Amino acid sequence: MKHSGTRHKARKRAVDLLFEAEAKDVSPAELIVERRELVRDDESVGTVHDYTATVIEGIAGDYPQIDAVVASHLKEWTLERLPAVDRAILRLATWELFNANDVDPVVIVDEAVELAKELSTDDSPAFVNGVLGKIAELAPQVRSAARAGDDV
Repeated sequence: MKHSGTRHKARKRAVDLLFEAEAKDVSPAELIVERRELVRDDESVGTVHDYTATVIEGIAGDYPQIDAVVASHLKEWTLERLPAVDRAILRLATWELFNANDVDPVVIVDEAVELAKELSTDDSPAFVNGVLGKIAELAPQVRSAARAGDDV
């Protein structure tokens, strides 16, 4: 099932930027700033959707926690051994599971699986689904704790 919605495109761009940032060893938040400056002079660069920027900035601000959550749900794998695109997809979806209160966790996992189908290996969709299925079980508690913290 191909998705062509705005959020799907924003997620795909976020994965691309996360992948690029890791390859260049720079902060993905820096790439967002760079792209937004470049698009002023060169429209072929493409604008950065607000949702892409929100996700990237959220992930950049929370890399250690996101990586720790993902790593703790890997069986017989380490985060470093995963294909870089799978790391990017798992980081994106984990951030969304914990922070995107307007998106159902099932939708987030489905979107991540679709991205893995589009961008990664034949084995990646099932792998991503399995890892995120476990992480999604934590999402209600994390979202609830975040809301409680906001109320304080």
